[in-house]
Amino acid sequence: MPTAPLAERLRPNSLDELVGQQHLTGKGSILRTAIEKGNIPSMIFWGPPGVGKTTIANIIAHTLQQPFYQLSAISSGVKEVREVIEQAKQQTKAILFIDEIHRFNKGQQDALLGAVEKGIITLIGATTENPSFEVNAALLSRSQVFVLKALSEADMVNLLQQALLHDTMMQQYQVDLQETAALINISGGDARKLLNLLELVVTAHENPGTTITITDAYVMQVAQKRIALYDKQGEQHYDIISAFIKSMRGSDPNGAVYWLARMIEGGEDVKFIARRMLIFSSEDIGNANPNALLLANATFDAVSKIGYPESRIILSQCATYLASSAKSNAAYAAIGAALAAVEQLGDLPVPLHIRNAPTKMMKQMDYGKGYKYAHSYQGNFAPQEYLPPQLSGTAFYVPGQNAREEELRKYLRNLWKEKYGY
Repeated sequence: MPTAPLAERLRPNSLDELVGQQHLTGKGSILRTAIEKGNIPSMIFWGPPGVGKTTIANIIAHTLQQPFYQLSAISSGVKEVREVIEQAKQQTKAILFIDEIHRFNKGQQDALLGAVEKGIITLIGATTENPSFEVNAALLSRSQVFVLKALSEADMVNLLQQALLHDTMMQQYQVDLQETAALINISGGDARKLLNLLELVVTAHENPGTTITITDAYVMQVAQKRIALYDKQGEQHYDIISAFIKSMRGSDPNGAVYWLARMIEGGEDVKFIARRMLIFSSEDIGNANPNALLLANATFDAVSKIGYPESRIILSQCATYLASSAKSNAAYAAIGAALAAVEQLGDLPVPLHIRNAPTKMMKQMDYGKGYKYAHSYQGNFAPQEYLPPQLSGTAFYVPGQNAREEELRKYLRNLWKEKYGY
């Protein structure tokens, strides 16, 4: 397909060619094992755009050589779903891939349920939204959810190098890839955007017969010439929500409300916007202002009830409040650090004194022995160890530099003295 975009020309045909998602597709992984055995369950791929959801679905179809149907929830409805199901009844082990499955309404998803239950089709859905919110509970309960991770910087550089080395059209150019930061940053972790941007940058060169030196400055120069309107079904959807989040993070209510207006004018789903603010309230504000989470949650509830046009006022109130609030990512950083410790050290045993001891035998084994019930002590606090010995003294939560968390820091320092370095 010489006229296909670079991202499509480089789409891998096997799991070994896939870049990233090793937790799902690496040797011995659950998904790879299911594919190799030729016995896949219905499944939902959940992850950010451009990380391999559609690609893995295509690889499954290519590997299993089963009847394969593909629909886009953007352009398909119940009629198209029923047509596929009728065709699948004449086949054996047919696979139906639905991209953007979160855009299907309840009726459209219900049309799939019977066919999935009866085994007429094996469903593979792809979504950038949390399936717990957007996918019918009955359908979700019959599907395995696989979470795809954002590609790393090393993955992205690998893709760029593969494109220049292996794509026949890219081989026609003399390319010197000196810098990659702008390509990676503009694409926002989206492999499809990354490769198509690379192709744009290469083909936009004024002297194609000479060496094309790719620097960050050159990439920015080319990229800034691409002016696109908001499209909730295209890449601008992700660019503008990114600008919205970053404006709030940067404490600019004016930028936040402008990008909010762009989304409203484009007909964006009010729950999508509210959900992003709900996440933001903990990730970027957290304990610097706990009321932010309460307001964001109330906003999600309110806009879910009333919709446009009135919901624009509630969204604006919440967005400007979040943007104007004190910021802290301390809670976000804390769980990240704790997860890293779990990954590095594995399942460390729970110290005996804080283990549960519901039986006599457990008590004889010293479960719970020496535990100090905090409420029995002055100030409802008794110093004791709550972490495994290997992590003793590790401060996962470090209060941020803001008035509210400075109070928390002072309180924790008074309790724990020098133990956690507060």
